[in-house]
Amino acid sequence: MSKNIFITKASGETVPFSAEKLRRSLRRTGAGEEVMDSIEKEIGQRLYPGITTKEIYRQAFSMLRKASAHLAAKYKLKKALQELGPSGYPFEKYVGEILKHEGYKTRVGQIVQGNCVQHEVDVIASKDDQHFMIECKFHSDQGRKCDVKIPLYIHSRFLDVEKAWQEKPGHRHKFHQGWVVTNTRFTTDAIQYGTCAGLNLVSWDFPKKSSLRERIDGSGLHPVTCLTTLTKKEKQQLLDKGIVLCQELCQNEKLLKEIGVQPTREKKVMEEARLICETKIQLK
Repeated sequence: MSKNIFITKASGETVPFSAEKLRRSLRRTGAGEEVMDSIEKEIGQRLYPGITTKEIYRQAFSMLRKASAHLAAKYKLKKALQELGPSGYPFEKYVGEILKHEGYKTRVGQIVQGNCVQHEVDVIASKDDQHFMIECKFHSDQGRKCDVKIPLYIHSRFLDVEKAWQEKPGHRHKFHQGWVVTNTRFTTDAIQYGTCAGLNLVSWDFPKKSSLRERIDGSGLHPVTCLTTLTKKEKQQLLDKGIVLCQELCQNEKLLKEIGVQPTREKKVMEEARLICETKIQLK
């Protein structure tokens, strides 16, 4: 019956419900077959025509949280990325941390002199002969996509910066590239133009095997906003201090004391953070 039920995505588009997509999202958290079977069965019984993906997610998250807090924390990854706001700077720092984990030297929030004008660049990343200018597009609304105007604008900025970079000693033979990284998605036109122009586009689910979601799954670098044991205010306090990774909490327990988390709750928060940090999901 669930195969014949159409659900409503955040964009307003209606698509058939897919039990396999639900299981895939649960499998990403490290959930076992028994937990996935139970949630799939219960969700299947609660489906109705037009139900939103947001409501399905809410119900699945609630069920998963009863089974395991740290699995639920991983399940809310997309929502956690949207909570890296409101300024967008925590998202830039977060992207910088992911690239640092991948072996790049990174600098966040840099003013760069182009050939014609100065540019504020979100992240500069370099490794060997690679030198990247990265623009981070943060959206707090899941339904918002990066349209073609974004890569058009970033490409023109990159060309100005690249021209200045090529004049620097030792840069002429380096591979320079502009990137656009977003926590949501790109439109088809944005992908078509960005790819054609030689930009590296990274979104929640693009490109396959190196999307933002897969980079996080592979590195285990989950944002502190994933944590279900912290309040919204406490998460914001950590972001205000420049703390964006669960890993940073695992390395410095005193951070919780600094934002006023009571010792009685501290143990639960640290337990959840450590379980999140310990698990890396490898998907084919």
